[in-house]
Amino acid sequence: MTRSWLFVPGNSEKKLAKSVDTQADAVILDLEDSVVPENKAFARECIATFLSDRSDQERQRWWVRINPLTHPEVNLDLEAVIPGKPEGIVLPKAGSLADFERLTQYIREFETRYDLAIGSTRILPLTTETPGSIFSLGEYQHAGPRLAGLTWGAEDLCTAIGARCNQFEDGHWTQPFELARSLCLFAAHAAGVEAIDTVFRNFRNPDGLRASCEKARSDGFSGKLAIHPAQVDVINEAFAPSREELQHAQQLVALFEANPGAGTLSLNGLMVDIPHLKQARKLLNIEKTDEN
Repeated sequence: MTRSWLFVPGNSEKKLAKSVDTQADAVILDLEDSVVPENKAFARECIATFLSDRSDQERQRWWVRINPLTHPEVNLDLEAVIPGKPEGIVLPKAGSLADFERLTQYIREFETRYDLAIGSTRILPLTTETPGSIFSLGEYQHAGPRLAGLTWGAEDLCTAIGARCNQFEDGHWTQPFELARSLCLFAAHAAGVEAIDTVFRNFRNPDGLRASCEKARSDGFSGKLAIHPAQVDVINEAFAPSREELQHAQQLVALFEANPGAGTLSLNGLMVDIPHLKQARKLLNIEKTDEN
């Protein structure tokens, strides 16, 4: 499970160097929104050099957010970063499965050119940034093994539809954006991949971030995007199973193992059934994966 996904501007050599020591599960080297047009060529050079200095094992946590497929320099982005063998590419403003497949073809060509294993570069689409993308989220269940997860964005969508705001003062999303968030969540689970919640913009508000993470995890998200290193520890802690959760899951699994063939049982005064068993096994498997 990948809990924290930290964005790092691709044109900042200082921030790229500091990102090596972050505890983020994944680091997204950015070529898109955090880099102004006149600095994009320099950012590509910085990221290419940075990736080339990483070991194969280190590269498993490095991702690159390229520019949208409509951007004239998207092929330059891929040509610069694919030889460095990042774990994957973050696709902004993903409109549909067709965009995913188009990017897949581009990546395959570069994997072939640089003698990399076909399919080794995964893709994380950043969905819901355009109005039309809302209506095609269900298509991602046909994406195939390159699909690493689905995440969503609110800021570009807010601009696109002319919304005056997308969140209330208490941090809850307004109805249109809560709908986009929920559809991304369901689409990810339908595709059998990780559902990753969007950024919490106020990086000076750890309590607000913690509340946002707890709600996201309760709803079914497995991780969250981060825009500042200070957010990483809060996200990692919030998305890690608690001791009480693990103990409950272990008790539930043990109860069903002691009663083979049972479909419904009672644990601590509450009814538990097969869906609860599946959830408990999933939780314990996540914990074993993190330990390894």
